[in-house]
Amino acid sequence: MIVQLFDKSTLIFGCGNILFGDDGFGPAVVNHLRDNYVLPEDVLAMDMGTSIRNTLFDLSLSEKKPQKIIIVDAVEQQGRRPGEVFEIPVEGIPVKKTADFSLHQFPTVNILQELKDRTRIDVVVLVAQAEVVPDVIKPGLSETMQAAVIEACERLTLYIM
Repeated sequence: MIVQLFDKSTLIFGCGNILFGDDGFGPAVVNHLRDNYVLPEDVLAMDMGTSIRNTLFDLSLSEKKPQKIIIVDAVEQQGRRPGEVFEIPVEGIPVKKTADFSLHQFPTVNILQELKDRTRIDVVVLVAQAEVVPDVIKPGLSETMQAAVIEACERLTLYIM
């Protein structure tokens, strides 16, 4: 899969920890997308779990870069309804996220910002408002986030088709 990473023009990274409820939104979106859609030849969708940092670092050092990176993740932002799917700017990514080491922790946001600012990569961050991110291991998305998976996939097709 790593070799393909450097050969695709668009990369979709599903981020999150599937062991903590709605935090598994990103991986669920990628899995639904791969199972139910035919992706264009130049698009790669990967379940990154909580390990996106190394991949972004590799991309930042690579001479060959994609045209677009789409990050899909769950967030917890005040004023949003559970299951709401929306975009946020890279600089708007929350600094802290419960119980994982994923997109929202330093230096990952810095790497994304560098890729956005210093290359011609279009960075899109598509998120959904989490309803339940438990403090203990409890796999499975809430019903609202399951519906958000389908909405996110529909939105992703607009970016890649």
